[in-house]
Amino acid sequence: MNSLAFRIGSLVVFTSAALLSGCSIVPGQRMITPATIQETGGEFSPEASQQKEIPITDINLALVKKLNADQKALALSPETTALFGKPAVYRVGPGDVLQIVVWDHPELAAALGQPPTNSRNSDAIPGFLIDEKGDIQFPYAGNLHVAGKDAATIQRELYQRLSKVYQKPEVTVRVASFRNATVYVDGEVRTPGTQWINDIPLSLTNAIALSGGFSTTADRSKVQLIRNGTTYTLNIDDLVKRGRNPSDIYLQPGDTVRINGREDSGVYVMGEVNKPATVLPLRDGSLTLSQAISDGGSFDSNTAAGRQLFVIRGSTSDSPQIYHLDATTPVAMLLANQFELQPKDIVYVGQGGLVRFNRVLNLLLPAINAAVTGVVVSK
Repeated sequence: MNSLAFRIGSLVVFTSAALLSGCSIVPGQRMITPATIQETGGEFSPEASQQKEIPITDINLALVKKLNADQKALALSPETTALFGKPAVYRVGPGDVLQIVVWDHPELAAALGQPPTNSRNSDAIPGFLIDEKGDIQFPYAGNLHVAGKDAATIQRELYQRLSKVYQKPEVTVRVASFRNATVYVDGEVRTPGTQWINDIPLSLTNAIALSGGFSTTADRSKVQLIRNGTTYTLNIDDLVKRGRNPSDIYLQPGDTVRINGREDSGVYVMGEVNKPATVLPLRDGSLTLSQAISDGGSFDSNTAAGRQLFVIRGSTSDSPQIYHLDATTPVAMLLANQFELQPKDIVYVGQGGLVRFNRVLNLLLPAINAAVTGVVVSK
């Protein structure tokens, strides 16, 4: 029994020494050489496989200043800038109802028209319904194409035609019911749905407000405006910081506004933290490294190595980047509080030097205990 126990103890000591020496695991160890990933030349050419080095960049004050300056220097694209402007006048279209009055000519009062059929109560207003071709019929003016024109233009054209019958007729044209132009607001708002455009210009912020405002899970940095097949992604808070008022973006008929949720562009926290495999949403497009560590439950005091804090960026791209921070230094948290994370970043906290050996030893101990127990029973 004593001989067997001695051999088992010797095995444990030998295994421990081999793991420590062979793997070169020491407390406070961190990667000091570039990481590598396997690249293949194609499905049918495994011989073309090669290792691609990924440089590891230390997070320091100079790097933080450079990254933040680069982010602030990003100018608005010309396409986004073109969205800002003055509101356009309302142009009528099929389904709208016009109210046309020729003053001092009561014989035309009967031509005010009838309420549109199959209309809502709010639209049951006498007037001239613009047909699917964009035309209306008016006495002594005949067939008049009005789609795409504003009320002032329609009024001038009616005046010209009626002037052939009446001397200096006074004509008034206004839109009695707006039933043609709509926009759609979807996503993280309290009451998504259709918004109707009328003679009061509808801005981006007004459309969101009319939909109940942002929900608690809305990402204000990921507001998408879809217009004529093109998607514009807008960061509301960033626009305000740049001195651009989102209320100066006016919607057009057929626009779609979609507000994405914060979980759609989260940051992953993995490794030796108290809440591993955590997906953290960006807070209106902003989340610092220190906030991510805090929301991930902070370091696991039993297993984490403060020197091995990494941020992996662009993991799905052809050119990923890895940033490293030694969290044991006095200025580490200052740097972490200024290091802005980006969507899909991976924050990884490495293991302490003896953690890997302890886990291997724990796997060996059940087998060793079973062996000793078996000897005792047989005796």
